[in-house]
Amino acid sequence: MLCAWQTAGAVVDQMKNATIESFEALAERGLGCVANLTVSEIEAVLQQDPRYPLPPPKWKADSHYRLPLQGAESLLEAGERVADHIVARTATDGPNGTMVKVFVGHGAAFRHAAFHLGALAFERVAELSMFHGRPVLLQRDPAGRWRQVAGEWKVRPKGAEAKD
Repeated sequence: MLCAWQTAGAVVDQMKNATIESFEALAERGLGCVANLTVSEIEAVLQQDPRYPLPPPKWKADSHYRLPLQGAESLLEAGERVADHIVARTATDGPNGTMVKVFVGHGAAFRHAAFHLGALAFERVAELSMFHGRPVLLQRDPAGRWRQVAGEWKVRPKGAEAKD
């Protein structure tokens, strides 16, 4: 979350009358009790514990997969958490919906949030990533529908595994 906070600081430096608030709801997918371990270390933990099956190949990029460990969530669950936060925080957008709110976070959770908001088709989520420090702008119309209005997603090379 420090990286997102630092990016938000750079954004605020370019805006007038802006402040930064930190929200755990914008964090990347939670890995629960194995947070801060590498993929290899997580797989070793699961391999050593007979209560849990080994994760499927490329589990880290699997939107539906949740580690069978306390506190873990799937990418889809993380995206839903982020989307719910964005919807709640934008429920009052100021007069005539003119207030701009900037949300800074991590690519995988935000791509899955864009799916939950209806601004990105599920089939595209795994094909895309986010450029570091480059925004993708979503806007909610008066009917409550979200759509991408500016910015570009980073297209992953074919066969590239998710790193975010």
